[in-house]
Amino acid sequence: MTDKKVLIITYYWPPAGGAGVQRWLKFVKYLATMGYQSHVYTTSNPEAPAMDESLLKDIPNNAIIIKKPIKEPFGLYKKLTGKKGNFNAGFLSEEKKSKKGAMESLSMFIRANVFVPDAKMFWIRPSLRFLHEYIQKENIQTIISSGPPHSLHLIALRLKTKLNIKWIADFRDPWTNIDFYKDLPMLSLVDRYQKKLEKKVLNQADRILVVGEQMKHEFQAISPKSKIVVITNGYDTEIKENSSLDEKFSIVHIGSINADRAHESFYQAIAELVEDQNAFKEHLSLKFVGKLDFVAKEYLEKYHLMPFAEIVQYLPYSQIGSLQQSARLLYLPINNTPNAKGILTGKFFEYMAAKRPILAQGPTDGDVAKILGETKAGTIYGFNDISGLKKEILAQFKSYLKNEKYFESEKIEQYSRRNLSLKLKKLIDETEAH
Repeated sequence: MTDKKVLIITYYWPPAGGAGVQRWLKFVKYLATMGYQSHVYTTSNPEAPAMDESLLKDIPNNAIIIKKPIKEPFGLYKKLTGKKGNFNAGFLSEEKKSKKGAMESLSMFIRANVFVPDAKMFWIRPSLRFLHEYIQKENIQTIISSGPPHSLHLIALRLKTKLNIKWIADFRDPWTNIDFYKDLPMLSLVDRYQKKLEKKVLNQADRILVVGEQMKHEFQAISPKSKIVVITNGYDTEIKENSSLDEKFSIVHIGSINADRAHESFYQAIAELVEDQNAFKEHLSLKFVGKLDFVAKEYLEKYHLMPFAEIVQYLPYSQIGSLQQSARLLYLPINNTPNAKGILTGKFFEYMAAKRPILAQGPTDGDVAKILGETKAGTIYGFNDISGLKKEILAQFKSYLKNEKYFESEKIEQYSRRNLSLKLKKLIDETEAH
């Protein structure tokens, strides 16, 4: 029996690393076991936060990977501003600046008002020419575009219009409600055009796929007739429990911490416990794997926590699982932004799979809070709740002193990548049938 074909348009793909890669890499992996052959259209020269060769092993043998070069302005931006290194998403600044330089401010203005919907817009036209022929040649029935970058949705929109093909638009993050949208120096005319493009995609895709209930609610308000389905991010079913825990009382964070995710209350709560509890000071270990905004570094300095901190900019994905499983406490800060209630990162679900207690900071009535309550995988406190944070950290520390290693959550199996891929298969089948 011949596998059914689906075309997936995604900017993030191995060997590029980072959070944006995981969702569709894992979907492709498991769809291969469910009678689907994925044709993945991606770029050969991505601007990625890191490279991670270990992810290549998850690409199934039957997948067809098509890589085409993209022209994007980030190289010019680096020349104009003197910046070096990889691109930091979400306005993460690793070094403190007294003020933005004139060239950087100009570059940001151009980014916000010329590159619409984003800097990947130059990929739209060449991709259309290539994919129009490729889809017909391969007899592909369904295309899936994953954004951000949302330029990829515009590629799919035009292919839908030309070929009348089935189209699922996947949103890993919102469009005009994404956390950094408010920071863009955008003209009102451009803002209206962005919202017009967003609504057009929502209206014309056969199905809209989102990662959380809050995003579904927000998109439904924009486009009431859209058929919107929630399939969250998830964790790999291969993850196994690790009975070997860190000797110290380790509070671990995986991923980048930008300014919106650097909550002073967290650092203050720990500093007060260090001051009040000699045993806590003796056993404390703070581990940060990922880039830290200078704001987070300043809090570590301000509250004299640097002696307890270990900062590693990046680890291959293959090493993250064991690090999470050995943690005494997993820290999950949610961005303090207007869309905070709907932020559901892939990291959250991999934390759950580690079967270690999660300490989250964010809205106590958002998507993360709802899932934590349902799974009993951890607790969540508000952005400024120092007393709540102290109480929970101290409770976990007392459990550590008693050598209590056991921690049990429930109902997390629904978030395994395999079970989520079954939902995706059902969605693709239903989309093709209508």
